[in-house]
Amino acid sequence: MTIDEIKELIRVVQDTGIAELEVRQGDSSVRIRSAASPGHQELVVPTVLPISVAAAPAPSPPAPPPPAPAPDALPPPPTTAAKEAENDVVVKSPIVGTYYDAPVPGSPPFVKVGDKVKPKQVLCIIESMKLMNEIEAEFAGEIIAKHVENSRPVEYGESLFTIRPA
Repeated sequence: MTIDEIKELIRVVQDTGIAELEVRQGDSSVRIRSAASPGHQELVVPTVLPISVAAAPAPSPPAPPPPAPAPDALPPPPTTAAKEAENDVVVKSPIVGTYYDAPVPGSPPFVKVGDKVKPKQVLCIIESMKLMNEIEAEFAGEIIAKHVENSRPVEYGESLFTIRPA
């Protein structure tokens, strides 16, 4: 690892505010730890070998606590829509790839919000590694929401549709 690469790691730690960054590969390792005083970093380099480095993401700040309800305020009774929403099922992407809502560009989408679907009906296609993977409905129901735009990359487990079972 070069001095320039180590300096870049130090900049990553300073810019992101992370407390510690450690990179290991084989017998080499680099650890950069933020000190209490600003501008001071601890750097430990036991062995110097060329390695590739990916910076750790910065931690997100904690969310503020929700406001406390008034002591005499009671939560509203659950509505029919809330009860129905409990049964809604979110269809998630089983793979990483590119989302397509139609079989070919310019043709109508497989499904739209408000459409009724049947089991095994194609909802969309996810292209992964040049393979077109059809995502099918597992049960009958109504499309309540579409969460992804056409031709957009999707991650594993990302929400694609919300379906209300029939």
